[in-house]
Amino acid sequence: MFDYTTIHWVTFLVAAVLLNLSPGPDIAFILGQTLRNGRQHGFAAMFGIWTGAALHVAMAAVGLSAILATSALAFSIVKWVGAAYLMWLGIRMLLSRGDSFVPGEGVRHQRLHSIYWQGVLVCTLNPKVAVFFLAFLPQFVVEGAGSPGAQLLLHGSLIIVVAALIEPPLVMMGSKLGVFLRQNRRVGLWMDRGLGVVFVALGARLAASTR
Repeated sequence: MFDYTTIHWVTFLVAAVLLNLSPGPDIAFILGQTLRNGRQHGFAAMFGIWTGAALHVAMAAVGLSAILATSALAFSIVKWVGAAYLMWLGIRMLLSRGDSFVPGEGVRHQRLHSIYWQGVLVCTLNPKVAVFFLAFLPQFVVEGAGSPGAQLLLHGSLIIVVAALIEPPLVMMGSKLGVFLRQNRRVGLWMDRGLGVVFVALGARLAASTR
């Protein structure tokens, strides 16, 4: 049960770290709340995002394991949609101007529980998050290492654990980070470039995979 090689774990953990560093609505929401309203609101936003991510992981573990086991056509559809999305995301990062990590303006000061639920909705109602999990997690399912559902749940949960190591420091340093990236667009540019290469490679790997 859950018998993986060292290479498997290294590959997964590197990908999980890069995934949690990738720019998107979740990071923008967390940093935006931190920059505008302080650390407490940043943490409330972060916990909301984690809750939404946990819901996506549970749905992927239950639904995708059934798809993998019963329907070759459904597997192919999910695979190609997921591969196309990953590669599109990677190409968009490669073509960006390095401003993906700069949050937008206009969020009002609100109560902590309101920010939390907004974070849940930002993550849960974003279909790209669901598609990403459906595309990302199956690449780390190993035949004979356990049931597909259990493996998906394990790896999805570990992504949230990695987030718990990465995102709190981002909240603590949110104000300084925002100022730094605004003043140093070249850093943001190369972060986007590196992540873009990774996502394009993951998309190509998924497209080449078989059921």
